[in-house]
Amino acid sequence: MAARDPEATKARIFEAAVAEFARHGIAGARIDRIAGAAKANKQLIYAYFGNKAELFAIVLEKKMLHLAEAVPVDPDDIESWVDRLMDYHAAHPELLRLLFWEGLEYGSTELPHESDRQEHYARKVAALREGQARGAVTDAIPAADLLFLLTALANWTAVVPQMRRILVGDGESERDRLRASVKEAARRLTAR
Repeated sequence: MAARDPEATKARIFEAAVAEFARHGIAGARIDRIAGAAKANKQLIYAYFGNKAELFAIVLEKKMLHLAEAVPVDPDDIESWVDRLMDYHAAHPELLRLLFWEGLEYGSTELPHESDRQEHYARKVAALREGQARGAVTDAIPAADLLFLLTALANWTAVVPQMRRILVGDGESERDRLRASVKEAARRLTAR
């Protein structure tokens, strides 16, 4: 009989949950499919992560933490930050899918772990606010609003690729042109 490795099992469950939630959302996700993909039993999922909503909250929280570590807000080089953010979401499309499922399923009601999420965003807003205080970016727009606008601008092409394809085109030159336009818009939005 093979020895159990709880950490490896948790990692397999986590990756299976990311894929399942990104594909089906919270309501459509099935714990039995996660268990099958992770080669784990359902009882272990509940023991390690709690119920399905809690598992979703944990998955999203860890994915957002990874983004925050990989692509910190850089008020001194907004265009480069936008580039890195767009590259990150191209390589990790599941995060935006998870966020959109969350929005569809929770709407404006309070989220599980919302206070953790507020702390996450507070750090990003603080980085922009500090950049505003130093004059690196405009203070004409409140820092929280500015972060919201910049992330929407950078993320929208990954969220609605069909609109990007229809409006802008799907060739490499069109994608490059759109990226340059997004960066120019971000530069103008933050210019002093």
